Amino acid sequence: MKEYTTDKLRNVAFVGHQGSGKTTLVEALLFNTGGVTRMGRVEDKNTVSDWDDEEKERGLSLSTSLVPIEFNDVKINVLDAPGYTDFQGEMKNAIRVADSVVVVVDAVSGVEVGTELAWQYAEVYQQPIIVTVSKMDRENANFERTLESLRASFPEYKFIPVMIPIGAEAHFKGVVNLLTMKAYYNEGKERSDLPADIVDEAKAAHTVLVEAAAEADTALIEKYFETNDLTAEEIRDGMRKAAKDAYLKTVPVFVTSGAKNVGTYPVLEAMAVYVAPPSERRFRVNKPDGEQDFMYAPQSDDGVLGAYVFKTSTDRFVGTLNYFRIFSGKVSAGQQLWNASRGSEEKLNSLLILRGKEQIAAQALHCGDIGVAAKLTHTRTGDTFSPKDNSFTIVKPDFPDPLFTVALNPKTQTDSAKMGPILTSLSEADPTLRWRQDPAIKQTVLEGMGETHVMVAISRAAKLGAAMDVEVPRVPYKETITKSGSATYRHKKQTGGAGQFGEVAMRLDPNAGNGYEFKSEVVGGAIAGSFFPSIEKGIHSVLDEGVIAGFPVSDVKAVVFDGKMHPVDSKDIAFQIAGREAFKEAFEAASPVLMEPIMNVQITVPEAMMGDVLGDLNTRRARVQGMETEGPRSVITAQAPLAEMMRYGNELRSLSGGRGIYTMSFSHYDVVPTHVAQPIIAAHKAAHQHSG
Repeated sequence: MKEYTTDKLRNVAFVGHQGSGKTTLVEALLFNTGGVTRMGRVEDKNTVSDWDDEEKERGLSLSTSLVPIEFNDVKINVLDAPGYTDFQGEMKNAIRVADSVVVVVDAVSGVEVGTELAWQYAEVYQQPIIVTVSKMDRENANFERTLESLRASFPEYKFIPVMIPIGAEAHFKGVVNLLTMKAYYNEGKERSDLPADIVDEAKAAHTVLVEAAAEADTALIEKYFETNDLTAEEIRDGMRKAAKDAYLKTVPVFVTSGAKNVGTYPVLEAMAVYVAPPSERRFRVNKPDGEQDFMYAPQSDDGVLGAYVFKTSTDRFVGTLNYFRIFSGKVSAGQQLWNASRGSEEKLNSLLILRGKEQIAAQALHCGDIGVAAKLTHTRTGDTFSPKDNSFTIVKPDFPDPLFTVALNPKTQTDSAKMGPILTSLSEADPTLRWRQDPAIKQTVLEGMGETHVMVAISRAAKLGAAMDVEVPRVPYKETITKSGSATYRHKKQTGGAGQFGEVAMRLDPNAGNGYEFKSEVVGGAIAGSFFPSIEKGIHSVLDEGVIAGFPVSDVKAVVFDGKMHPVDSKDIAFQIAGREAFKEAFEAASPVLMEPIMNVQITVPEAMMGDVLGDLNTRRARVQGMETEGPRSVITAQAPLAEMMRYGNELRSLSGGRGIYTMSFSHYDVVPTHVAQPIIAAHKAAHQHSG
């Protein structure tokens, strides 16, 4: 593959709801430009984008694929991002490094949750948007209905068809190019005269297109008022300006069938024409002094190096691959790079261009290009390469909090040793994946965006050498008290020779929001000062283990107010035991309760499904805080116990036919209702007696 300079590069993220036809469309574009000699099919598991074994098994895009397409002396770096909402981190990073976003919308389903999510992220990064209505050959495909769905969902945007379909469903055979007013059959390379039955519709759509093009430029508006028309070249210039300017909110619309390869060639031409080259992009950086600044991408390689790593993949055979976008400067094979995020040197021994899994060696990549580095030591997703003497980091996206949690148990001793390092490398590669040893529940926990996301990570970990079993994590309950309670405990042991003696009188007070505190009110030397650390050591042995149900104790103030000691038999162990047991008895006397984590939940569903979702929330002890309508969707905000929301993603998916999404974050701890707490406490006591 030849080298391309900045002005000949286009970076485009293909995004949209799962199953909207992104991967199939990319396959058709590759085929049309000679990148492949025959078109693969998702069903046949032989597409360029979905090359990973996991993707083939599941028939889903699970990560962003880089597919460079060479067309008319331009290199279009297509980032085929997954549409499944579990993998929205991949989609967000792809949009972050693109210069334009092609939103692919299914001509049957119209706007779906994945479409809205992609749109939202495109807006965050002020990315110009192009829409392709895909799968026009499917039964029930309807171009006009899909346009209406887009207008209803995003009312502040103007959707301007540049192409309209000739035929629909099985009879979809080409498109009308509204600039040239010609028909393009099949993939759309050759132009023909318009079919008679579509002329009126095409003329009306042409007028809308001309008006939208004119609005983007003052000179064009003046000419349009004078002559009532513009030339094809002027329309193209106007639409090019409109499409490249995210603030104008003008969206060019194309129509295709990737599987039948109809209408695909105009999409290639559009990406060369309507997508801005990287030199027109500005990007945000963090300076070492903590200030944020905007930098403009240079026209050529003259600027200092600024490259952002947006994806890391680890393969048993290939090792680690880091995908990066060059925002300024250039990189060459063999170059020493400074990783500003980690403060470490990296040598770029192997510089690659990837097309799916095909690796093409590169000597150099220019400003604006996207490439891959193999076998770097320290670099991970989200890192920036910049000059060591004037370093900066490119601002990373904010990623949503994980929604799905599992507890992990290694299958063997060998898996146990490898589990930590492998989970760390997977989490560093994917910012929406997190793992930790959770002391509150004494389990190893892995969190992700949904069940599929987490199970894919576990499957990858097994392939890398750490096999694990999965269970639902325990809920991190806490134990606390609701009033003051006191107890006196005497520990006395006499078994020939030295005995043990210690007596502690302790009061526990509620200490809401201030954790655990320890205080002495002992007067007159009833207990020597040297024994207080022993008493506290005894209390600490209970804090983690709990008293009533085996959960950590929180927000309790322990006050030792009296006690007794023996001149010979009092020793450290005696006061440890007396302190521990006095604490337990006082705790039981202080009306103890279980506390549970309460989560802030925001659920977005189509309006028609709101009743079902609210009904379901009522069964989960949720408190609904508010409901709003945004376009055709309802947004419900609520607070609900984590215990009731552990597997909510699966439930919401089946309730809403996959069209609902939700976010969840920790709010506070609250008392577990008695009818819920009793079985938890009883189960702990039964297990304790059993093991005892």
